[in-house]
Amino acid sequence: MPDTHDVKRKYDVKRELACYTAPRGLFELIDMPELGYCMVDGHGDPNTAPEYAAAVEALYAVSFTAKFQSKRALDRDYVVGPLESLWSADDPATFITREKSAWSWTMMIWQPDWLPPELIAESIGRATAKAPAAERVRFERLAEGRSVQTLHLGSYDDEGPTLARLHDEFMPEHRLRFNGRHHEVYLGDPRRTAPEKLRTILRQPVAPA
Repeated sequence: MPDTHDVKRKYDVKRELACYTAPRGLFELIDMPELGYCMVDGHGDPNTAPEYAAAVEALYAVSFTAKFQSKRALDRDYVVGPLESLWSADDPATFITREKSAWSWTMMIWQPDWLPPELIAESIGRATAKAPAAERVRFERLAEGRSVQTLHLGSYDDEGPTLARLHDEFMPEHRLRFNGRHHEVYLGDPRRTAPEKLRTILRQPVAPA
């Protein structure tokens, strides 16, 4: 039987922070808290760019190393956060048309506030032995503030109509403008989940127009 005491002690950001849930089919306005992430930057189609796969591998290597370090050195355990990403392009319409070669991305994974900077730096150094791209990982805090988000169910390639509604209907109707990069939170594992069952939070920081 599992150790229920240990399970209760394990912090899971997806359960603890409301921003890791979103309504399907509806857009909600939220105020994002400032959070810390390990990040890696890149450009190009994530399906074909070799640096994308290397970036994701590096982020998981660093994040799991930090988790084990937290448990060993700080006696605090937690569930590694989901993979997330920030996307940008010279023309935001490319997100609707899915012209992925034009996209720039920052892949990232949340890190607990209780991890000291030196532990994260040590974890990056340790992870580099397993995933050389970990040397490109940096820690940064992100304060997105007022944002609009919704839950997309289905393939990543089917996000276009939802983003079109957000950009062309919801934001103009509520007199909002872009105030940051498009943000996605991947709640499903594409390696183990059918495309039509993938769950992705789509988030856009906004400000009054």
